[in-house]
Formats: sequence, C-alpha cells, structure tokens
Amino acid sequence: MNLRLTWVQPEDLVGHEIRQAVEDGRDARALAARWAAAGGPPAPETAGASATARPDLRPLADSLLDDLSALPTPLSAREPTALADIQAATTPRPGSGDARDAPGNQGPGGGASGPVRAPGPVGAPGVGEDDALRDRLHAAWLGRAAGCLLGKPVEKLGLHAIRALARATGNWPLSTWFTARGVPPELLAAHPWNRRSAATSLAENIDGMPEDDDLNYPLLNLLLLQRHGRGFSTADVARLWLDELPAGRTFTAERVAYRNLLDGIEPPLTAVHRNPFREWIGAQIRADVHGWTHPGDPVAAAEQAYRDAALTHTANGVYGAMFVAATLAAAATGTADVHRSLAEGLAVVPPRSRLAQAVRRGIGLARDTPDFDTVADRLHTELGGYHWVHAVPNAALLAAALTHADGDFTRSICAAVSGGWDTDSNGATAGSVAGLLAGHPDRLPERWTSPLKNRLATSVPSFDGIGFDTLAELTHLEAVRP
Repeated sequence: MNLRLTWVQPEDLVGHEIRQAVEDGRDARALAARWAAAGGPPAPETAGASATARPDLRPLADSLLDDLSALPTPLSAREPTALADIQAATTPRPGSGDARDAPGNQGPGGGASGPVRAPGPVGAPGVGEDDALRDRLHAAWLGRAAGCLLGKPVEKLGLHAIRALARATGNWPLSTWFTARGVPPELLAAHPWNRRSAATSLAENIDGMPEDDDLNYPLLNLLLLQRHGRGFSTADVARLWLDELPAGRTFTAERVAYRNLLDGIEPPLTAVHRNPFREWIGAQIRADVHGWTHPGDPVAAAEQAYRDAALTHTANGVYGAMFVAATLAAAATGTADVHRSLAEGLAVVPPRSRLAQAVRRGIGLARDTPDFDTVADRLHTELGGYHWVHAVPNAALLAAALTHADGDFTRSICAAVSGGWDTDSNGATAGSVAGLLAGHPDRLPERWTSPLKNRLATSVPSFDGIGFDTLAELTHLEAVRP
C-alpha cells in the first residue's frame, strides 16, 4: 500500500480492541485466537499502524471489530458512560478532608465505599476579582504551553530513556528543558528524541510555542464557546471540528470519531463505532477551557467537559476529561490549593471506576513517598499494562505529580514529564493547574515563559501566532459571560 492511514485502518484496530477488551473485562479469547491464527498483528506499541501492511486481513478485521463490540462488558455498572448515571454515582455533597485524606494506599483493583468528597463548594471569584482571574488564566495558558513543550522531545520514550537523556546533561532530577548538547552520540542513537518534536522543543531551538494538539484543542474549545456559548451540544463540537480542525491534526480516538462523522455516523455513536481508543487520553487534553471558564463550579465544568468528550470517548476516557475540568475549576478560584482542587476533581468521577482508583493510588503514593522517581516506578509497575496514552495511568501520574509538587510550578511540570507515558499531555495539564495556582504570569519562572515569546503556532484558523495574553483575555470573556 502506498498510503498508510494511521489510527483508522481496520487491520490496525483489532489488536487495540482486543487489548481494550482485556482491560474492561470482556471475554475476547476466542476472537483473539481467530485473529492470531490468521496472522493478525498485535496492537502497535507506539505507532498508529502496524509495522507491516496487511490489507488482505481487512475483511476479517471488519468482522472481528463488530463481534468484539457486541461482547458484554462486566464493568459497565461501575463505569457508566451516560451522564445521568455518572452524576447518580457522584453527586457532590459537603464532607470533610481533601485529596490527602483519600484512601491512597488502595491498588488499582481496590476501591473505596464511595466517592472522595470535596469539603464543600469552592467559592467563585467575587466582585472586583476580574483582573485576578484574568491573570490566573494568563498563567494557566503559559503553564499549559510550557509543560507541553517540556514533554514534547521525550514523548513515546520509556522511563529509562528519559532519565538517561536528562542525566547525561546534569538535568536530573528534571528542572529545565531537555537538550541534545553534551549527550553522547551513542545515547542519542539508542534513545532518539521524538522525531516530529525535537526540531522545535529542545533548549537550543525553542522559538515560540510550536503547534501541538494539546494546545489546538483548547483553541477549538474557545471557538466553541464563542460561537455556541455554554449550552453547546456534542453535535456543535462535531460541526466545529469539521469546519475548523484539519483531519490530519487528529489522532487516536479523535481521528476515529472524525472518520465516523464523515461516514454519516452521529454522536454519541462516533465514540464507540470501531473506536478502540475510546478510553485513551484524548478527551482529557481537551478539558482545560471547560474548567478555566467555570471558576468555583467544578460540577458545571465537568458536565461541560462531558458534552465535549462524548463525541470521542466513553467511560474512563470521559472521566479523565471531567476530572481535569473539575480540578481546574477549583484551582481557578484562587482560593483552593492543589490538594483541594484534586479532591474536587475526584468528586465528579465514579468512585469504583478504574480511573478513580488509579488517581487515589497516585495521590497516596505521592503523599507517602519522598522520592518521586520511586512514585513513578511504582505506578509503572502497577499500571504499565495499559497503553502509554490510556487515560487511567496518565491520570494517576498527573495526580501524583501535582500532589508531590504541592503547588510548585517547576516541580509540577517536571514531575509530570519525568514520570513518562504521555509526557507532553501530562506536562501540559500539570502546567495548567500549577499556573492557575501560581496566580500570575510573573510568578512563573522566566526560564519557562521567556522562550515561548508570547507566540503560539497552530493550524486552527485565526489563531496562528496569537499571544498568550490575548488568549487570556478571550478566555476571561467566556468565564464571565452570563
């Protein structure tokens, strides 16, 4: 084949769907045996397509994908996708304690008897707080960009490679940008930087914020609110994507949903039809604007994030978006610390879900373990069976990094990136949360903000080259819109 269209070809999806079936409890052994007997490849570890093209397997792949989707899912009762069912399991009510009081020593197979409850409603910004909120949003945009950029060159690399590359330049524990200067050639050959990102994300070549999907989606959601307001529907998200988002800038679940839209499939079926990536991190990286524009109202932020996520994700993939949106809504008030913010995030996630259990585990490990490398090692041991961009392990790592850093900006983004898995996405979200907590762009270290040059590259129309100060102004308008 001359063209390998990654993330959507049926013969490349079967292995991922079989892996997803193992994770959500479906018995796919007989179907997996049929696939293996035909010479079908396993799920690609990092790429969007298998190493060898097998278009001859497509008819069988089409059939197996349909059969796999028909298998009953034993976890559906404790991991619902319908918003009403999620809200029934997580209706927030006043309680006591914060995320540090969560049962963090339960492993990913354990669980608590109920949700981790936040200590009550987080106060929204009062009269006269407009300037302060605008400053927090400015810091959040800068933080998201800096954290994303820090993680870009090591995306897809394992923990050992990340640590080796940073140690070679005296940058471990991680505290500043990665660089190729001083790294032995044999180490670079053994652990090459991310091919697409290295030219724009190493210390020696950063010149503004390069394009990345972790920044494209916040821009799209800003457009979404400008055009449709807070009452937007999932169909509005779909139409906006078709109008403004190049298909080639989508990946995993987002690309599958895009293809489904073009095939005439409507939401929410776009999230489930031949979409083995429906519990991956894609919806989580789209959640920031929903949280930023609901300071003090985590429940409303989570509900808005749900309507966005439902286009592409189900269950834990949706929960990741709701968790991040609610966490950011709490942090955006300027009155909640990182632990209170994380507790608000957990309060909107079904407590018996794998994502909630993993987040509690990450928080507990970070709280009890002085060395963050040890925290990361434990999480990789316990959750390493998931794909490296699955929502469950990445949410756990994000929560662990933020907890361990205790609100410090540099420690937050560096821990999130140094823990591996989806390094740029976790760095971006950690930077968003920590930026809000810092409260003002001047409180972010200049080594992180100066290279950004107040300039963002993107293929989202009308935003290319925009400044983060302007984005803060635009986001603030949506946050205070009635």
